[in-house]
Amino acid sequence: MDHWNALLVSHVVAALFVLAIGPVQIFRRRRDRIHRTMGYLWVAAMYYVCVSSFWIVSEGHFTWLHGLSAFTIVTVTLGLISAIRRNIRSHLGNMIGSYIGIAVAFIFAVTVPGRAIPQLLAEDAPTAFYVAGLVVVSVVVVFVSLKRGGRTGGPAGSRTASVLAAGQGAGQAGPADLTGPGEPAELPEGQPAASRTSS
Repeated sequence: MDHWNALLVSHVVAALFVLAIGPVQIFRRRRDRIHRTMGYLWVAAMYYVCVSSFWIVSEGHFTWLHGLSAFTIVTVTLGLISAIRRNIRSHLGNMIGSYIGIAVAFIFAVTVPGRAIPQLLAEDAPTAFYVAGLVVVSVVVVFVSLKRGGRTGGPAGSRTASVLAAGQGAGQAGPADLTGPGEPAELPEGQPAASRTSS
């Protein structure tokens, strides 16, 4: 394991974060504060994985994986811009495509003999699984913390509640006024469906 260094370790850990966060973002239907926060973490990790790959060169030359990194930087950027512009179809396509690309690269990195990860699995599998487990647990902790944070009734929650109470029957500010243009309002869990559609 002499070939492992800080750059390679951080590159692999960031890639594991990308792989762990991806399914949460893709399969979870709600596009709320949790989705945005996890999305920013995912984008940051993805950029790090792609950019750091250019300093991880075997046998003195770049490979197709570096080309995939360059392409992924473009698709992630387009996906981020699409989200800002609220072009959901383009955002979804670019982000899912980016995730598939890094999943293919990871499968290659894990299965091709002679690369760092297969050697680590052969020499010290418990460490590899321990690190992977820590990453998964970290993603779960972040997700649960964000989910519970939306229920604590902090300043933002109190403001939302007070605006909703003040606007009942008075035609004043409602949930849509607390969000950006075209952004769905975030209401507490268990809110009746009728109140989600009423203005």
